[in-house]
Amino acid sequence: MPLQLIYDLHIKPHGAVLKSNLLSVVIQQMDTKNLDLGLLVTLEALLAEGNVTRAARRLNLSQPALSARLARLRDELGDPLLIPAQRGMVLTQRAVELRQPLHDALEGVRRVVAEGMSSDPATMEATLVIAASDYVQFALLSRFSVALKTEAPKVRIAWRALDLLALATQLERGEVDLALASPDHAPAAMRQRQLFQESYAVIARKGHPAVQGRLSLDVFCALEHVVVSPQGGGFSGPTDAALEAVGRRRTVALSTSGFLIVPEVVSRSDMIALIPRRIADGWSDRVQVLEPPLTIPGFTIVSVWHDRTTNHPEQRWLRDRLAALA
Repeated sequence: MPLQLIYDLHIKPHGAVLKSNLLSVVIQQMDTKNLDLGLLVTLEALLAEGNVTRAARRLNLSQPALSARLARLRDELGDPLLIPAQRGMVLTQRAVELRQPLHDALEGVRRVVAEGMSSDPATMEATLVIAASDYVQFALLSRFSVALKTEAPKVRIAWRALDLLALATQLERGEVDLALASPDHAPAAMRQRQLFQESYAVIARKGHPAVQGRLSLDVFCALEHVVVSPQGGGFSGPTDAALEAVGRRRTVALSTSGFLIVPEVVSRSDMIALIPRRIADGWSDRVQVLEPPLTIPGFTIVSVWHDRTTNHPEQRWLRDRLAALA
């Protein structure tokens, strides 16, 4: 699809006003017969990433293949687009000016194409990359992935560890399609939808000498605890704030970055732990699952996605199916 057709499909019908009508000027000044849609998508990725290696990864191309496309784009546009700098590469002024208009135009084409796409789950072909903690993978994504094997057998699911520091960038670049996190960890500029609310339970090994089906606050504070610190190294959390409010403290002996190892550790020791109830219930045949001896606030899990995928038929169906399952 040539650049002129993109302009006709997207820019003209909606009357978009571009800076100095830049895209229209570019169309008029260049011979676009050699610029197909694939080359324009390559240009979009290069302008968004500002880096050949990252753009190649985003497009699932080898670096030599992308370098060849960049050379062709430079020749067709008469501009180097990316030039060496002290650290990596930087965009030329013309590349900076092209970046947003080109992205907007291609998004318009994607919407036109998406409107005609089938969202029949049985024939749907898609890959969904989901970022979530090991807890959410256990509590929700395992069931979601199994359900899709029957309902949408051609859909592929990739689970990624939730990286809160990189999440906004991952969603913007399309490296992650959907993230599952608590609302306070969701990047402000992203869409979100509540999935479920979670509470906490205490777990202790079966046959624990100090825990026989019930747990007093005194015993809770006296025993050693395992805590989860997703970023690593933390020894306190919501439980400690709740204990402090009633003038009590506990002893934390072990801090781990993952949830799923905690029941294994507890089942083999005299340590106890306060963990999300969905994990605790999954281990009820191997550990005691008890009510906390004081009120510990629960939390909410939401799905988070970039606005550009909001109206995409396959992505929308997958988000709705996940929400229904949650």
